[in-house]
Amino acid sequence: MTLATSRAPTDAGRSGPRLALLAFTQLIVALDYNIVYVALPDIGTALGFSARSVQWVVSAYAIGLGGLLLLGGRAVDKLGARRTFVLGLALYGVASLAGGLAPGSGVLIAARAVQGVGGALLTPATLALIYRGFEEGPARNRALGAWGMAGSAGLAAGSLLGGVLTSALGWEWVFFVNVPLAVGAVLAAPRLLPSDGPPASGLRGFDVPGALLATAGSTLVVFGLASGPEAGWGSVRGAGSLVAGLALLALLVLVEARGRDPLIPLRLVRRRGPATTMVVIAVFQGTLGGAYYVLTTYLQPVLGYSALEAGLTFLPLTLVCMAAAMKAAPVMLGRWGIRTTLSVGMLGAGAGIAALTAGMPAGGGFWTLMPGSLVWGFFGGVAFVALFAAAGAGVAPEAQGVASGLASTAKEVGGAMGLAVFVAVATASSDLLGGLHAAGWAAAAATALGGLAALALEPNRTTEGITS
Repeated sequence: MTLATSRAPTDAGRSGPRLALLAFTQLIVALDYNIVYVALPDIGTALGFSARSVQWVVSAYAIGLGGLLLLGGRAVDKLGARRTFVLGLALYGVASLAGGLAPGSGVLIAARAVQGVGGALLTPATLALIYRGFEEGPARNRALGAWGMAGSAGLAAGSLLGGVLTSALGWEWVFFVNVPLAVGAVLAAPRLLPSDGPPASGLRGFDVPGALLATAGSTLVVFGLASGPEAGWGSVRGAGSLVAGLALLALLVLVEARGRDPLIPLRLVRRRGPATTMVVIAVFQGTLGGAYYVLTTYLQPVLGYSALEAGLTFLPLTLVCMAAAMKAAPVMLGRWGIRTTLSVGMLGAGAGIAALTAGMPAGGGFWTLMPGSLVWGFFGGVAFVALFAAAGAGVAPEAQGVASGLASTAKEVGGAMGLAVFVAVATASSDLLGGLHAAGWAAAAATALGGLAALALEPNRTTEGITS
């Protein structure tokens, strides 16, 4: 089987600018993630969302992203990482412009879904370029640390910038800000990224049935998870979509097992290491999204903080996360290996979320939240880098795209699931603060369980010779 791959960079002098561009794209995606959370109350008021339906501003993105990540990952392997990277950035920028211009809730939700499609191409392309361009071990750990730090920087900038832009210019600017960033990255890509070879010779044999089943199944699962809190878990939109999506994914497994050039090489997910990594990624992102929702709701509706004040409260958490991803995580991975580092990171993040929840009394504020924020930020930064080091460990270059797509799918499906579950827990009680506490404790417990699950990885797991 012949696959198109991006040539790993051989000129060390360009590896720095190349990594800077890849990290910059992660900053753009993370910026958008957090900037939208801070602006949700204003968006809901301006466009007529209810308290439950406003989550669709986040969930529509998750549906577009989660539904197409597997296809995006295979597109990287088939079409080339740079081509997929540029196309994803272009879609992301156009959709951001449409989101800022949206006259109503429907248009905004549609724009967010298209943003998700762009992200479904961009995310696996970025990860594949890191995996292919930096040798497994210290070099890759440092590259993933820089990538993770950029993501944390995006979260920090999103928290602060979202508050500033929403307060000064209006919620529309949390979308407009992405446009010049995406344009700049598109222009830099041809100069900094290695060129792709010709598209794969087997392109005409692309797994169309697998692509359709993966896209439809993943989309329905994420749609069902996002619909549950608003439409009810027993509704057609909630349970019906979930059941239909899971049935299509089960059929996908049967189709892929018999395909000659499958969308998802099943040996990637049959091994204990990759399967465990996907589960822990889903848990990590689910509790991250849930805890962000809990903290945002506590700061604004409960304490009455403005968008700017809420953004400033998030800042210490994300600054510590940046430092941990860039400095602590590569050192811990080098000394302890993936399994121990990931388990410690997840357990520590769970302890941080628990401390954060304990620091949310009716009369609390910035200082009562700081201990939990700092602990969560540090260990969350370590866990994030360790997760994606595990996702790419031992995977052959020609399968890095689909491995990145699988990891990113687990991340987004987990995020959608976590947001749906924790919104449901938080709004189940007539006492909003009590509901937020319940959701926070649940997120802490789930994160700690993810840390225990990480112990199922092979000790000091590095290269395992996984191929497509």
